Amino acid sequence: VKKDTIHNYFKTESEGPCPSHLVVMCRGRMFTFDALFDGRILTPPEILRQLSYVKQRCDGESEGDGVSALTSDDRTRWAKAREHLISIDPHNKTILETIQSSLFVISLDETKPYSTPENYTNLTVAALTGDPTIRWGDKSYNSISFSDGTFGSTCDHAPYDAMVLVSMCWYLDEQVRATEGKWKGSDAVRRMPPPEELLFTVDEKVVGDINHAKRQYLESTQNLQIVCYAFTAFGKTAIKQKKLHPDTFVQLAMQLAYYKLHHKPGSCYETATTRRFYHGRTETMRPCTQEAVDWCKAMMDPASDVKARRRAMLSAFDKHNNLMSEAQEGKGFDRHLLGLYLIAKEEGRPTPELFADPLYSRSGGGGNFVLSSSLVGYTTVLGAVAPMVLHGYGFFYRIRDYRIVISISAWKSSRQTDAAALFNNFSSSLHELLHLATTSQL
Repeated sequence: VKKDTIHNYFKTESEGPCPSHLVVMCRGRMFTFDALFDGRILTPPEILRQLSYVKQRCDGESEGDGVSALTSDDRTRWAKAREHLISIDPHNKTILETIQSSLFVISLDETKPYSTPENYTNLTVAALTGDPTIRWGDKSYNSISFSDGTFGSTCDHAPYDAMVLVSMCWYLDEQVRATEGKWKGSDAVRRMPPPEELLFTVDEKVVGDINHAKRQYLESTQNLQIVCYAFTAFGKTAIKQKKLHPDTFVQLAMQLAYYKLHHKPGSCYETATTRRFYHGRTETMRPCTQEAVDWCKAMMDPASDVKARRRAMLSAFDKHNNLMSEAQEGKGFDRHLLGLYLIAKEEGRPTPELFADPLYSRSGGGGNFVLSSSLVGYTTVLGAVAPMVLHGYGFFYRIRDYRIVISISAWKSSRQTDAAALFNNFSSSLHELLHLATTSQL
């Protein structure tokens, strides 16, 4: 089995034709239709007509084979299953190419993940752990339409950073708000071909592979604890009034929350964007600094007075801000170490001793960060991710003017972690940090 490769199907006008079709998945079945007709983009009523056709077909007929569940399996198992699919019928390869080259996948999900402006947990769970038979795991963008009118997304992170998807989803949200969710153009629908169903040829082995993929997916997702709540006491406005950076504020509150819950510091990853560089992606910013730990200890020490805590707080803020700036300027070290590791592996050289050092793993190296965190931005869009390690957490957040929305994940099989408890400690830590920033200004 060969290793994965990334295929980019987009072309500029001068480079040649570019795919313009979509793939729609519903109840284990797949359909495709073109987003252009007679050289013009389909209007919302025309798109609705195509999607309604798929929905009516799936509601009135039996469920499909759910071949897309294979993409949720272990990478090697999926690669072997894919090769077998192609071997039993060449048409299967054509279907795979149709899915891979599509603009994106639309998942028509029958779930109704009721959520409120204070509690987005159900929606987050449904998006991150939903039906694998209507999501294509290898696709760079799956747009999930739930039956109660809410939406979610999933993506393969390899082709691009999450902020690309965040920017697009925020644009969509802004357009819906601007139009009040109503199409103000013509309701006319041109005569065009209905969506075409994509029917794989399957045999007993494929059916067995699909069932195995479903079982392992269910086992994995049922082990995932997710909470997604809004902290509404204050947000970016109050933090900036204290002349503090909102992201650093949240990161230090997270460090304190973890310290209070586990009585020790936790190795932490935060995304630092390097998109100012050509083909720049990310660098690792490590928020668990000595200064942050010293501040956590000061906050937990009853003998520590406000002045000592304030000094420790400002020192932790300065350190975090400086490290983030350095990482964004390409002066971090994790990507360089990754490059050295991959070069050694690809050239058949011995793995450098550093990567086998237990302290390297304990510090988070090799994908072993206890806290996997990221600021998703200052928009209405939030993300979620599973923890990197069994005893770890996923911690994503967005910061608005008067609220902070956080999604936290943990593995239920770990006796050490509890996502809900971390959120409660995080909320109290936010209050403590703002109180300290306020009293230190008096």
